Amino acid sequence: MELDTILKTALDLGSSDIHLVSGHPPMARVHTTMTPLDYPVITPEGAMRMLKSMCTEDQMRVFDKIKDSDFSYEIPGLGRFRVNAHSQRGSVGIALRAIKTEIPPLADLNLPDVISRLTYLPRGLVLVTGDTGSGKSTTLAAMIDAMNKRYHKHIITLEDPVEYAMISDKCCIEQRELGMDTPSFASGLRHVLRQDPDIILVGEMRDLETTAAAITAAETGHLVFSTLHTVNASHTVERIIDMYPADQQNQIRSMLANTLQAVVSQTLFRRIDKKGMVPAVETMLCTPAVRNLIRENRAFEIPNVIETNRQLGMNSLDNAIAELFFNGMISREDAIAQAAYPEKLERALVA
Repeated sequence: MELDTILKTALDLGSSDIHLVSGHPPMARVHTTMTPLDYPVITPEGAMRMLKSMCTEDQMRVFDKIKDSDFSYEIPGLGRFRVNAHSQRGSVGIALRAIKTEIPPLADLNLPDVISRLTYLPRGLVLVTGDTGSGKSTTLAAMIDAMNKRYHKHIITLEDPVEYAMISDKCCIEQRELGMDTPSFASGLRHVLRQDPDIILVGEMRDLETTAAAITAAETGHLVFSTLHTVNASHTVERIIDMYPADQQNQIRSMLANTLQAVVSQTLFRRIDKKGMVPAVETMLCTPAVRNLIRENRAFEIPNVIETNRQLGMNSLDNAIAELFFNGMISREDAIAQAAYPEKLERALVA
């Protein structure tokens, strides 16, 4: 089996992910549903052969050592993929996430208008959160691209791996990949302030060291974008605070209250009105009321502030889901299944 042929078939079906696992035929995720492709079952030898055709010698050494390797793979004229190779039952498993070659405009992503306003911020921390596969990377890439076309600034991204290949327009863009250009997010952030950036994108705030460095960068007057695997704004604030030792949490609450500008939390739904996916988006803007709640350790009250400030552009996840349902874009079952408060939303959808 030719790897590139399999990947082309999957992309032609509109797949977001492709799985190449020994003992199974190639599988593709098409609009959230796993679908077998019309190819023979992959043998252990075939899986290893496909892996070696995708990765460099260094990446192969990493795989041989820890049985996991993350890297990107590109087929000229077809597309780019974010790849994870791993060992399962003694043989190779490969998961590929398809990355669109062109960054979609913000206006084409069915996002709230307030997301575009965040690209005009002069400084601070903006977080885009959600589960794996919720569209965080695409949203961030579209925001960076909007600023690239508007400003004359220096943008540095730290990614694992680089997903969208960005081309400098009015901005000067540098993209640094973990493993190839920097050993870790934290290491890249420690040095980035000496590289004269205006805007910094950190692929994920996955540990205390990275989180502290990102907040420090925002504190020193830079505009910083990053992601977390949290489902809403209040959980995002709590997750960041909980990363710190108890004796540092009061200090970080104050720092976060001063630097955080917004939290955008996404959940993707399969559309029922046409092919494709659509995001439901919770948006929290850091008004004085929100900043006070963060300082005073009352993040659990943030949903109330979001609910009562919709005129500012804030919106709760469940309100966003309800809007998609009433606009005929998603099913009632999917809406309730992914709601923050399913019983409350179920009653609202009947009204």
